[in-house]
Amino acid sequence: MQRRAGNAYTLVHAGRAVRLRPAAFWLLVALLAAMVGWTLTTATYFAFRENVLTSLIARQTEMQYGYEDRIAELRGQVDRMSSRQLLDQEQYEQKLEQILRRQTALESRANALNGLYGGVSGEVTGSIRQGGRGAGEIRGAKPPNDKGALRVPRDTDLRSYALAPGGVSATIERLHASLDRVEQQQTTALNGMEENYELKAKRMRTVLAELGVGLARNTAAEHTGAMGGPFIPVRLPKESIAFERQIQRISLARTHLYRLSRVLTSVPLRKPMEGEVDLASGFGVRLDPFSGSPAMHTGIDIHGEVGDTVRATADGVVSAAGWNGGYGRSVDIDHGNGLTSRYAHLSAIDVRVGQNVKCGQIIGRLGTSGRSTGPHLHYETRIRGEAVDPQKFLRAAQKLDGSI
Repeated sequence: MQRRAGNAYTLVHAGRAVRLRPAAFWLLVALLAAMVGWTLTTATYFAFRENVLTSLIARQTEMQYGYEDRIAELRGQVDRMSSRQLLDQEQYEQKLEQILRRQTALESRANALNGLYGGVSGEVTGSIRQGGRGAGEIRGAKPPNDKGALRVPRDTDLRSYALAPGGVSATIERLHASLDRVEQQQTTALNGMEENYELKAKRMRTVLAELGVGLARNTAAEHTGAMGGPFIPVRLPKESIAFERQIQRISLARTHLYRLSRVLTSVPLRKPMEGEVDLASGFGVRLDPFSGSPAMHTGIDIHGEVGDTVRATADGVVSAAGWNGGYGRSVDIDHGNGLTSRYAHLSAIDVRVGQNVKCGQIIGRLGTSGRSTGPHLHYETRIRGEAVDPQKFLRAAQKLDGSI
């Protein structure tokens, strides 16, 4: 119980009175209110604690499940990215392996092409190259500069190529494009070589046919050692690619061209003297310089000075060398295939009977021996004993210009 007396409050409890000042009174009231609030709060907490804890636990569980789902999703993305990278790596390695195999094939083709070009310069060219000035040779197609030796990135270069513009895919495409260019160059070179061989061979066959010279030749004489064995024709397997078949065709064409060139070395196509032919008298019927009567001239007369060199017009064997009646000092050469040549009215002879001579080799000196009115060379060509105009052979040599 409280009573206010003046400026003080009196509290009566159990018959006892306590006098309090206003400040102390309100402080006591505040303390009591605080105790009541604390008591109510505590009671409420204990009353609703289970609900609060349950709510907190449920929220934490939900957050945990969310984190786990997110982690699982991220892990799945990482797995998919790893699988894709592995797949891309496998595809790149497969493409790289294809490029390496293709490069190896192109390098093999380049070696085959180099072998063909080597055959041209080493066999065909050398077989008909003539000694002395005015010599000719087979002129083949120029070999390709690119031999297919392209650099292909290895596995250790993958990172640097992946960082290149366009990445790995663009690099693979560039490599394929480079190999395509090399393959096209090789195909062009092969086609040009085959066409070149066929053209030269056709030209040679035409000239030989016009001259009436056959291709029969004692091939055994072309080899220095004994050779033999059963004849087994070349057959390519059915699965061989077009390149191999074309290489085989070119090899056969080269062999045929080589044979033709060997025949041409024994055809008197070369001029018997250096410089332009200064014709004094042609082939055929003419007035004899001594009697003035019509007579058959079986060769051509070429102006010159005494002592000028006279050269063999083709490979062959000296069949006669010495004085020969009205021919004076003369040299006869047997070239095979029924072909012979004669060089008459010489002042000196530099070969002997049975001697092998090469085209362009000096066989004597120009003179005026025998039945002659002045210094000149009487030059004859014969096929199977029949005199043929030597200019026919000289004109044939002009047709073969570029092929010999």
